[in-house]
Amino acid sequence: MTKCTMLLQKKMTSSDNLKVVIITGLSGSGKSTVLRALEDIGYFCIDNLPVVLLPRFLKIRQAEVSEVTKIALVMDLRQPHFLEKYPRIFGRLKEQGYDLEILFLEATDEVLINRFSETRRVHPLSREGSLLEGILIERGKLTSLKEMATKVIDTTSLNVHQLKDLIQRHFLSLEGREKLLFVHVTSFGYRFGLPTDADLIFDVRFLPNPFYINEFKDLNGHHEEVRRFVLSEGKGKTFMEKLLELMTFLLPLYEKEGKVRLNIAFGCTAGKHRSVVVANEFHTYLSKKNYQVTINHRDINKS
Repeated sequence: MTKCTMLLQKKMTSSDNLKVVIITGLSGSGKSTVLRALEDIGYFCIDNLPVVLLPRFLKIRQAEVSEVTKIALVMDLRQPHFLEKYPRIFGRLKEQGYDLEILFLEATDEVLINRFSETRRVHPLSREGSLLEGILIERGKLTSLKEMATKVIDTTSLNVHQLKDLIQRHFLSLEGREKLLFVHVTSFGYRFGLPTDADLIFDVRFLPNPFYINEFKDLNGHHEEVRRFVLSEGKGKTFMEKLLELMTFLLPLYEKEGKVRLNIAFGCTAGKHRSVVVANEFHTYLSKKNYQVTINHRDINKS
């Protein structure tokens, strides 16, 4: 085996389609918001990992948790040796074949000052001087990193929700997804309260209740006999048809409007039978339509 072939194999095995996003930039520019946005679309996220540990972390990931294919990390001046270490480490990882994207966030001095004033946080470089002095020093220190970045985002005119949507649409489009809308489906019981993050809530307590059938009482909506019972009657079947027709109309409109994440909840009395059945049916429908969809049966194991 030639030296060239060995190096090529090493490069291929070290990267093996792993996407690594480094989130960096000015303090107060929205890095935490970006990290949460990426976590919501399936990235494994870490805040403030020392840059010297990055190569070792990626090796551990390759050996122990190979199912993780997308990683996002916030790295900035909070780390004492970040500025002196990052050029060599980032450069070496790129040479090894890692798909490394450096996302640099910035904003105007005035906006950064307002953000720090609102949150009452201390700028990492202004402990012995004014806030503006700290911002200007940091901006100067990060000039080279900004030039190295693969994407620079000015968050001056963006609120938290706009920045989150911008990030998610960017990274979902990079993955070549035809459907950019991320849908989270929840079943719940009204007995335990409404889901606080739901965008749309459907009350399915009008459907026949398996709880009052002795043979179904101790089962849940995952059981096929419960599913057939809930959907067999005319109103259950008709409801699903109407629901899917409505969602076929609505979801493309939400995408067109720029919405990236949609939380849809289905509720019954205890969250064990009817809501689980309907949520599962809806999840299956969305999966077949190639939407990125997750599901959570919040109250299925509660008494």
